[in-house]
Amino acid sequence: KYSNFLYLGRKYNFPIALEGALKIKEISYVHAEGYAAGEMKHGPIALIDKNFPSVFVVPKDSVYEKTISAIEEIKARGGKIIAVATEGDKEIAKLADEVIYIPKTLEMLTPLVAVVPLQLLAYYVGTGKGYDVDKPRNLAKSVTVE
Repeated sequence: KYSNFLYLGRKYNFPIALEGALKIKEISYVHAEGYAAGEMKHGPIALIDKNFPSVFVVPKDSVYEKTISAIEEIKARGGKIIAVATEGDKEIAKLADEVIYIPKTLEMLTPLVAVVPLQLLAYYVGTGKGYDVDKPRNLAKSVTVE
């Protein structure tokens, strides 16, 4: 349905946002950008509309309120929100269009739990489009050193 995605996270979850964007590009052939949620106002915010969904990694952690603020900025501009959030989070359910819940864990371990739903999202988008996700095109399985 969508041809572009914005993946956002803060602190430990910023690299997971990058990984989520990379995976959906690699196996679903959809344009996606991973961005630090705190830097969203410096570029990506200009692209937000109802056809450009944002995927947030937003667990209940030390930067939760700041991440919620970024979500509210996108909602104010008509953007769609897909959230990967801590189970039991009632606030995110009011803001996001879709929520994928993950179990609560230590803040520094959250990325290990949050990456799985992002990988599955890429998998289901790819298979839903009829792609063989086990054989992505133009993707090298190893790094070549020159």
